[in-house]
Amino acid sequence: MLFMTALFLLAGCAGPALRGTGDLGVVIERASGSVQIVDTSKRVAIATVKGLGDLSHASLVYSRDGRYAYVFGRDGGLSKVDLLRGVIERRVMQAGNSIGGAISQDGTLVAVQNYVPGGVKVFSADTLELIADVPSTYGSAGLRSKVVGLADAPGNRFVWSLFDAGEIWVGDFSNPGKPRIDKFRNVGRQPYDGLITPNGRYYLAGLFGEDGMALLDLWHPEQGVRRILDGYGRGQEKLPVYKMPHLRGWAVAGRYAYLPAVGHHEVLVVDMDTWLEAGHIQVSSQPVFVIARPDGRQVWVIYAFPDNSKVDVIDTETRSIIKQLAPGKTVLHLEFTPRGESVWVSARDDNRVVVYDTETFIQRSVLSAESPSGIFFTHRAARIGF
Repeated sequence: MLFMTALFLLAGCAGPALRGTGDLGVVIERASGSVQIVDTSKRVAIATVKGLGDLSHASLVYSRDGRYAYVFGRDGGLSKVDLLRGVIERRVMQAGNSIGGAISQDGTLVAVQNYVPGGVKVFSADTLELIADVPSTYGSAGLRSKVVGLADAPGNRFVWSLFDAGEIWVGDFSNPGKPRIDKFRNVGRQPYDGLITPNGRYYLAGLFGEDGMALLDLWHPEQGVRRILDGYGRGQEKLPVYKMPHLRGWAVAGRYAYLPAVGHHEVLVVDMDTWLEAGHIQVSSQPVFVIARPDGRQVWVIYAFPDNSKVDVIDTETRSIIKQLAPGKTVLHLEFTPRGESVWVSARDDNRVVVYDTETFIQRSVLSAESPSGIFFTHRAARIGF
């Protein structure tokens, strides 16, 4: 009996430390093909996982329990990383050029959006076995479009945009092996990214080829795609775009969405009750990320080159910039802790992540990282569109 007890204790020591995952996160180290697993409460790195391939445009989603991160590499690699053990559990090369993905409402499916070959592939979240392949074929010539803006929606659906085709597709994967695909054509020129509202009802695609956005009501898809914010830059000269802006649910604060204007030094404010423009905020450069603090009181803005070493903080009550920060060279991303008391900011060319207090703007910590880019915390596991 004592012998069996000793074996049990030894086996327990060999496994991961007993802990929850709610205060963990991942920082992408894009130059080295690795990720850092971090503790957001203690503000320290606890492990480094290598061998993840090309992470130059990497993103990830989490399993429902927050234990596993599904990392989408630019080289088409899909990796399942165990945060507690600090290892790659599974990895597949599923395409030639990939820029992100999503996880289904029930947590059983992981979808990847691909540039080359264009389309969406859907995998088992457990085994990474391929379950469905949906090529983004359009037009009479049978061309394939780059896929962008992939987001999860209620009902085990995924929604995505076709950049080259100007289309939005909705895939119902209730029967994963035989998905139903609904296609909405002529939504506008070059949809470049997509936002799904936190309640999962509306999908909003930004348009790179024209000033405007395309809106789809997923409760009433029979109504088709509606154009909003047409000509929002009317009368202004459109500036060169050095980095494509990003849209996601992180831009929503209360009833308003704060969206980067393409080719303009503006943040657009959209009333989500009416989907009309409620204002625009002049900023100092072209915004790439516009991210709301969890309580909606602040919106933080990251810029494109040549102003990508600063971060501006907008007060949503006055709609004015109240603070400008300089975390380091080439700021690429930021992420708020679950309740928003801190924000982590990556400065790629200074090889560091800077943590700020969001009330006082005091620097709380600095972590070393190799060319850090995306920062993703596990509270995303419980949110639609993250």
